[in-house]
Amino acid sequence: MELDETFMQEALRLAMKARAADEVPVGAVVVRDGRIISRGYNQVELLKDATAHAEMLALTAAEAAVGDWRLTDSDLYVTKEPCPMCAGAIVHTRIRRVIFGCTDIRAGAAGTVMNLLQHDALNHRCQITSGVLESECASILQDFFRKKRGAMEDDAAP
Repeated sequence: MELDETFMQEALRLAMKARAADEVPVGAVVVRDGRIISRGYNQVELLKDATAHAEMLALTAAEAAVGDWRLTDSDLYVTKEPCPMCAGAIVHTRIRRVIFGCTDIRAGAAGTVMNLLQHDALNHRCQITSGVLESECASILQDFFRKKRGAMEDDAAP
């Protein structure tokens, strides 16, 4: 669990980087053999790309780092439960284990709304660990959206 928290701390650092860029603050790292092989944070707005989620960017960088699309001996740490798009990519890259901080009650695809990571019809199933540094991961998202809502209310004021 201590190692999980260490890697999640790095994912949180990346989420803060996303927040500083006015992106939804989600960060992700891929770990193999006890070391980080790739990092990613949300860059949807920056890249004008709906697929530029932290997980997707971290997976692509990990594939490049190992020279293969198969990430069978790798673990993904992400601050928020993956969405269906990211969960699909995680399954296809054959990530061994997904460790996430907080759940996503609207689109969580690792058990909250659906569980694509362990779906019987798919050719690969990931181990899942949830709730690692949950309060810190949830807090950065809640603060971000609270400020966004406040800014929208300020813009709407006469």
